[in-house]
Amino acid sequence: MARQHPIERYRNIGIIAHIDAGKTTTTERILYYTGKTHRIGSVDDGTTVTDWMEQERERGITIVSAAVSAVWKDYQINIIDTPGHIDFTAEVQRSLRVLDGGIVIFDAVQGVEPQSETVWRQADRYNVPRICFVNKMDRVGASFQRTVDMVKERLGANPIPVQLPIGSESNFQGVVDLFSEKAIYWDEGLGEESRVTDIPPDLIAAASEMREHMIEQIAEVDEDLTLKYLEGEEISIEELKSALRKAVIANLAAPVYCGSSLRNKGVQPLLDAIIDYLPSPVEVPPVRGFIPDKEKEVERPPEDDASLSALVFKIVTDPYVGRLAYVRVYSGKIKQGTMVYNSTKGKKERIGRLLRMYADRREDVDEVLAGDIGATLGLKNSFTGETLCVASDPILLEAISFPEPVISVAIEPKTTADQDKMSDALQKLAEEDPTFHVRTDQDTGQTIISGMGELHLEVLVDRMLREFRVQARVGRPQVAYRESITRPVERAEYRYVKQTGGRGQYGHVLLELEPGEIGSGINFTNDIFGGAIPKEYFNAIKKGIFESAEAGVLAGYPVVDINVRLYDGSFHEVDSSEIAFKMAASLAFKEGIQKGKPVLLEPIMRVEVVLPEEYLGDTIGQLTARRGEIEGTEMRPGNTQAVKAMVPLAEMFGYATDLRSGTQGRGAFSMEFDHYAQVSESVAKLVIA
Repeated sequence: MARQHPIERYRNIGIIAHIDAGKTTTTERILYYTGKTHRIGSVDDGTTVTDWMEQERERGITIVSAAVSAVWKDYQINIIDTPGHIDFTAEVQRSLRVLDGGIVIFDAVQGVEPQSETVWRQADRYNVPRICFVNKMDRVGASFQRTVDMVKERLGANPIPVQLPIGSESNFQGVVDLFSEKAIYWDEGLGEESRVTDIPPDLIAAASEMREHMIEQIAEVDEDLTLKYLEGEEISIEELKSALRKAVIANLAAPVYCGSSLRNKGVQPLLDAIIDYLPSPVEVPPVRGFIPDKEKEVERPPEDDASLSALVFKIVTDPYVGRLAYVRVYSGKIKQGTMVYNSTKGKKERIGRLLRMYADRREDVDEVLAGDIGATLGLKNSFTGETLCVASDPILLEAISFPEPVISVAIEPKTTADQDKMSDALQKLAEEDPTFHVRTDQDTGQTIISGMGELHLEVLVDRMLREFRVQARVGRPQVAYRESITRPVERAEYRYVKQTGGRGQYGHVLLELEPGEIGSGINFTNDIFGGAIPKEYFNAIKKGIFESAEAGVLAGYPVVDINVRLYDGSFHEVDSSEIAFKMAASLAFKEGIQKGKPVLLEPIMRVEVVLPEEYLGDTIGQLTARRGEIEGTEMRPGNTQAVKAMVPLAEMFGYATDLRSGTQGRGAFSMEFDHYAQVSESVAKLVIA
């Protein structure tokens, strides 16, 4: 199947923001103006294209990222609408990994919110070029300039406003385009038609000053224009746009647009900006990977006739068609019915049907070409973050890393009939969501499910009931505690000796342990030279230590943040074996933990509560009672305050209900995992008991 558009005319973009900034509403307008839909859906009415799950429509939030594609001015735009809630952060992470550009939406009233910072940092990590859209300019308390200042201060970015709003709050009518120096109005209706006029007289001075500032900012990021600007030469609109495009692609600047998606104002210039400033697949650096089993790095150009390299970035269990794998093709092409090679697992897979996704609807295609995003049916062994290529020319792309779950609950089926159905449902949900973990507790025999927050687990249990028809009971949430040591241990020794009828077992190791950096996990170094222990046993020793670290000595939680050094030991010519050294290392490590004054660590959440000022005192009291450390308060528009605090996750269960009742339903909060910290002795005793 030939390309409908050349690869230079492709844009793979994501729409990312804090919860309730207007991502889905903006996506809905984009689909309408590009002719993909013939009516505008509403989040409140549950009629949007990208929020297609029942749970999303009931709650009015995005839970899973949805892929849609549209054509604007003969450019193919693949869009992924991502969730804004921190519990579904994995959806944002995996989307950003495969996208070439992003639109970051900010609420003009709230400015930069906590999850805005999180998604911005995730985009930084994957070097995703961005444009900003300040939405909700029609709301009371909206401020374009304050939001731009917050983007600069809080995100350390270089925002370049390219528009000036005409009016604000209920008087918001349109925007001034600072390039063309024209005013654009959208009259009442669905906003398909815009009116371009001269700038209103009362805004000429402000627009002129902002334009001068914009030219200066663009000139600063382009050497050729810097000279022209300093010499006072005229710089054309084409030169400005070309320099800004280069700066955006190099992540040196982010143009800022504004509008009100709900009132159908300002979305078409945003579509133009996607084309003007965000890169096509050929403008981002070629994808790099390693040849499996070799340390050699290779790169693949985004060309259809290059060797195949593609990344599976999302798995969805569809009740009608089975297991769908979303794939970003970086080079080469994937054809229906052909064999591909999963280099992560070293297995061959046959490609079944190939689909172009349109939220929960799909259309069949024969092939997915370089630079495009598609979905395939029929992959049995390929999961999120795995690479597809050809067996004769393999490549291994960087996998997607996900945060560890922070909350666990016990789950059990209501009836015996639900037992088998439940394990099947849990397996399918865990395949879909890398931040959802399922395990069986060895001591109690309970099935434990872990996720990113209460809402995350609530949605998954709801999906089990609706999609898989499984009735299940859920226990009280458990916190994912960790264990560590507080003082160095110079000598942790274990001699594993077992004499049976025939050949015996012998392994002897000496370890040194010391507390590591926060978040460093277990760092193992081997300082044995001169053959006290033969080389072939080193891997077994390391394995023994890491396996032993899975369960600590205080309450059986994983051990983290320890530097372990193997510095001596001995072996027996006949009786030594890998298993003996693995056992010796495991037991020496456990003994070392006990000597190192072990402590319990708990996850601490960064919490931000936004509420009317009159409830400030009570809310601070609530947080302090939950062992929270208040970091500060900040005045927000509309007589509201934002309280920032660090609170242990164990104390945050049920907080949403308390906050609602304490603020008459007017307070809202968001939280994200920040770090692990030592638990006080009184709390530790309760947890251990």
